[in-house]
Amino acid sequence: METLIMIGNLLLGLSLLVGLHEFGHFAAAKYFKIRVDKFYIFFDFLFPLPNVLNFALLKKKVGGTEYGIGWFPLGGYVAIHGMIDETQDAESLAAEPQPDEFRAKPAWQRLIVMLGGIIMNVITGIVVFTLLTYIQGESYLPAAEARYGIVPNGLGREIGFRTGDKIVKINGRPFTEFDEVRSPDFLLGDNSFYTIERDGKLLDLNLPSRFMDKLTANGDSLFVAPRVPFVVGRVVSGQPAADAGLKAGDKLVRIGEQPIQYFDELQKALLAQAGKPTAVGIVRDGQPQTLTVKVTSAGKMGFEPKPLLHYSTRHFSLLESVPLGIKNAFGIIAVQAKAITKIFKGQASAVDSLGGPVEIAQQYGGQWDWLRFWVLTGSLSMVLAFMNLLPIPALDGGHVLFLLYEMIAGRKPSDKFLENAQKVGTLMIMALMVFVLFKPLIKVFLK
Repeated sequence: METLIMIGNLLLGLSLLVGLHEFGHFAAAKYFKIRVDKFYIFFDFLFPLPNVLNFALLKKKVGGTEYGIGWFPLGGYVAIHGMIDETQDAESLAAEPQPDEFRAKPAWQRLIVMLGGIIMNVITGIVVFTLLTYIQGESYLPAAEARYGIVPNGLGREIGFRTGDKIVKINGRPFTEFDEVRSPDFLLGDNSFYTIERDGKLLDLNLPSRFMDKLTANGDSLFVAPRVPFVVGRVVSGQPAADAGLKAGDKLVRIGEQPIQYFDELQKALLAQAGKPTAVGIVRDGQPQTLTVKVTSAGKMGFEPKPLLHYSTRHFSLLESVPLGIKNAFGIIAVQAKAITKIFKGQASAVDSLGGPVEIAQQYGGQWDWLRFWVLTGSLSMVLAFMNLLPIPALDGGHVLFLLYEMIAGRKPSDKFLENAQKVGTLMIMALMVFVLFKPLIKVFLK
């Protein structure tokens, strides 16, 4: 049953996002009076072969456009007349362009049509995160809840922080919310300092000059984070934790020989046991038990921690929620950009970092949770916008790249060049799809 719910979440989420994305292209084309032959959720052919297994599960022609649901559940498309894409090649466009064709329109109009899907996904992400902020509010951690101390990263240690330090004052005054220790006003201030408690003694740590520049260059504002006690939250089906019998509510107390109390201790202990079957000590219903878990090569078990810190919530009007929704939505794109940059720099593994339908379905979970559904769907909408903007032929970003070239150079690439670029881009996308679909087998082969 859990598997069916995961598949249902995935299909609903992707159908909404693909439908809205294609509607963006469709609406822009219609606005510029470009003929649209088809508007399909999923493909009515064996992608990327437009003339193989052509049939639809449902279709209806209205006003010259055929609307339908295809049988191949992977994306979707709009067939815009006079455009070289996965449904049309250069040979099909050999005749002189007609006024209602894509290729007959000015470059700026074609550019807007190609950006329509990306724009629609961005709008969707902003709307989702704005409404989530308005309905759910924004949680924050009261300073008193950071009573277990802090965990610094490299920049935090550079200031002089140590794991377990308790921040009691900033600039000599008490504070009410933990985020105040990382607020721009404090970080940009002159002679800013922290007062910390360490081993029962109070110490002052001065903020180095130009520290904000280092934060910006590092791209990480979380130079200190609260130390978090936790229990097991959601256990991901099919992952090592689930296979070993770990359950929600279990308290982890030991990884191998390493005692565990806080989440930062768990992360270090798992990395030390990466790729190994490991004895994991837990407490369940007050009784100690030991499970054997095969930790992944990335140092993961496959569960979400449930923090035992008590967060508070502040609420906003709908108008106040808009800038926060925009910030949260574009924060997803910033994370994606950083992740891809690290992959290309060799600082992160593509095998571990890239996820496909299986991983996305697991993120949705085996229980229907509307809050989780909309958070993940809103995130995927922004990811889809970002990925489609990449300058790869066959993606919207590839079309945008060629249109920008045409607008700057004053001439467009030949139809044959565009057709060949489309084929190359399609092969690249197919290779990526095969990679993410068969990633579990690839990981086994690479071991």
